[in-house]
Amino acid sequence: MSTNAQFPPGFKVPSLDSGTDEFFVNMGPQHPSTHGALRLVLRLDGETVVEVVPHLGYIHRGLEKQAESETYIQYIHMTDRQDYLTSYQNNHCVCMAMEKAMGIGVPERGEYIRVMLSELNRIASHLVFYACYGGDLGGQTALLYGFKEREMIHDIFEEVSGQRLTMNFFRPGGSTKDVPDTFIPRVKAFLEHLKPTLKDYETLLSKNIVMLFRSQGIGVLSKERAIALGCSGPVLRASGVNYDVRKNDPYSIYSSFDFDVPIANEGDCYARYVVRMQEIYESMKILEQCIAKFPSGPYRSAPKPSYKLPRGSYYTQTETAKGLYGTYIVAEQGDKPYRIHTRSPSFANLTVLNEISQGHKISDLVTIIATLDPVIPEIDR
Repeated sequence: MSTNAQFPPGFKVPSLDSGTDEFFVNMGPQHPSTHGALRLVLRLDGETVVEVVPHLGYIHRGLEKQAESETYIQYIHMTDRQDYLTSYQNNHCVCMAMEKAMGIGVPERGEYIRVMLSELNRIASHLVFYACYGGDLGGQTALLYGFKEREMIHDIFEEVSGQRLTMNFFRPGGSTKDVPDTFIPRVKAFLEHLKPTLKDYETLLSKNIVMLFRSQGIGVLSKERAIALGCSGPVLRASGVNYDVRKNDPYSIYSSFDFDVPIANEGDCYARYVVRMQEIYESMKILEQCIAKFPSGPYRSAPKPSYKLPRGSYYTQTETAKGLYGTYIVAEQGDKPYRIHTRSPSFANLTVLNEISQGHKISDLVTIIATLDPVIPEIDR
């Protein structure tokens, strides 16, 4: 049959011997289930998904090309505009690459500030997932719950950096400034508030019959395929793979903290939900240890008048709320990079969408997309 759907060059539409007519539907690029401007071309047999072809690039801004005409310091602010829900964690990664290249150390207090802000960022991102996932399943109450506590985190971010979403705060050797005296008391008060509140979250959604019916056994991703397709973060760990950069390739001072890496073996939508909820508890454990041992002293090593990386290539990686985020820098001369490339977790995680959606209904596809938790500006760089 004829269709206006645009598939990549050389793509062959698979055949389906069901005896029924197939048709194509454009899902997006503004469909409410997608967290950003993502277009999906669906090949359907009735309401059953036969094929899903993602079309990317609707908000592509050429960030990596722009980096070649900006200084290394100026590029930092480009990373918090990729996954805007993990700004601190993205900043952290590119700063570590520069520190690795130039042999810059970070004071102990600076490391604690980085870890605490990154873990608060992880909690905030997972709260957005909780809110949006409940909303995608039709539960608007969950949407209100998740954003309520997230706003408390962003109040802390605003006091620290002056920004609530795209924080541009970390610098080689530490951060732009020290945290205020109210930082530790505010984080402590927030954790005391969040502990009992999370029980309300779980009472509302975790065992809800609609939630279970629409999540369990839906979008199953096997351990082998998760590894083969380069998945990371909660998507990988929900399929039974115990890998977290903070544990397997420790950076900053994460090796000095006691925390677990939540995993599940089912590989379905519900498992991805459970892993993220458990990660909130583990981030709280890290933050409590940081509060107990938060050191005094300098927050940043002496800044340099300009940052010129020695010629060579440098790679660092962090564990963001979405997964493995990598920064690869090629330096030639001067204070501008020859090339910068980002390894973004959402891009790799999105590659499983077609495989785990086949045979499900359109409504199930909404559930599956939500549990992949993509942020499209991170993909459309």
